[in-house]
Amino acid sequence: MSKTLFLTGFPGFLTSSLIQQLYQDYSDEIDHIYLLVLLSEEKAAYQKLHQLDKDQQLPLDKCTILVGDITQNNIGINRDIQEHIAHDITHVFHLAAIYDLAVPEYLAERVNVHGTNQVNEWVQTLPNLQRYIYFSTAYVSGTREGRIYEEELEMHQTFRNHYERTKYDAEVLVDRLKDVVPTTIIRPGIVKGHSETGETTKFDGLYFMLNMYDTLSFLPVIPYLEEDKDSPEGNFVSSDYVLQATSYVSMNQVGEGKTYHLTDPNPYTMLELQKMIAHHYLGRPPVGKIPVSLMKNILQFAPLRKWLHVEKEAMDYFIIHSSYDTTLITRDLAATSIKSVDLAETIAPMINFYRKYKDDYTKQITIK
Repeated sequence: MSKTLFLTGFPGFLTSSLIQQLYQDYSDEIDHIYLLVLLSEEKAAYQKLHQLDKDQQLPLDKCTILVGDITQNNIGINRDIQEHIAHDITHVFHLAAIYDLAVPEYLAERVNVHGTNQVNEWVQTLPNLQRYIYFSTAYVSGTREGRIYEEELEMHQTFRNHYERTKYDAEVLVDRLKDVVPTTIIRPGIVKGHSETGETTKFDGLYFMLNMYDTLSFLPVIPYLEEDKDSPEGNFVSSDYVLQATSYVSMNQVGEGKTYHLTDPNPYTMLELQKMIAHHYLGRPPVGKIPVSLMKNILQFAPLRKWLHVEKEAMDYFIIHSSYDTTLITRDLAATSIKSVDLAETIAPMINFYRKYKDDYTKQITIK
């Protein structure tokens, strides 16, 4: 049966990569792909599509760019276009969101919560919808500690930042659709570059550690960041695992009505990660320790966080002892070859890519 896909979040890295993965996996079944883009992103979206066509990763004639806005009624799509495409769409992938840990509350609320609610309303108007796939985050668990399970959501948790809180509120809205819309919810950990090439378009998450080491490399000694003797898990996953797993559970019956943690099933602690990255990047391990709370206080000063190129909100992920259970996704991928690669095996390509592009301002997060 032919499938017509609709994706939000183009030309962002995850959406751009996901359409390539989906086409690679299901090219014989995909009839067409619609990509919703903001007017301000239209030029960049066409450039990205032409590049994908040139690289023979996605035929140009398989895709149509639609200008819209998820925060508007009917997600901002022209009524005539909406009537033309509504009966064709079988799969909707909602990835558009504000992912910045330091996002202002009003913006996170408008895009992540209100925008998702508008997409929720819109998908219910599609008569032939086979699956609605929503990209959430493992960190909807907020400040909860201990083992976090895939079927858990509303657990009276609090949150470290507006990003987490608004993604939680948005997921609650999507989760409540499961009884009326065939839905799959994807909760990635902190996504890093490709496990083999290291390719990414954004140096955030784990790359903040590299930014700090790069800035402080002139020092004879760089300390560990640690708040107590029990270092929490650092849940980082390579983008290719997230894309492959999403493609499979989204397009197969096994994923309907489920929520998945696309997190590292065997994560390293933050202490182990610091040692691993410092060894590969600086050729020496950290020495001594500085409390995470002190580092966060230092990063309260804009000139210092801009110099280090580290968001202060990133420090919160050094102190919460959460462990993300992956029983459901591991079971549902068991019949495939898809698995999360040991993070240690991905550090070298990650660092090689970072060395090559660390001075490319388009890949660095604007620190305010």
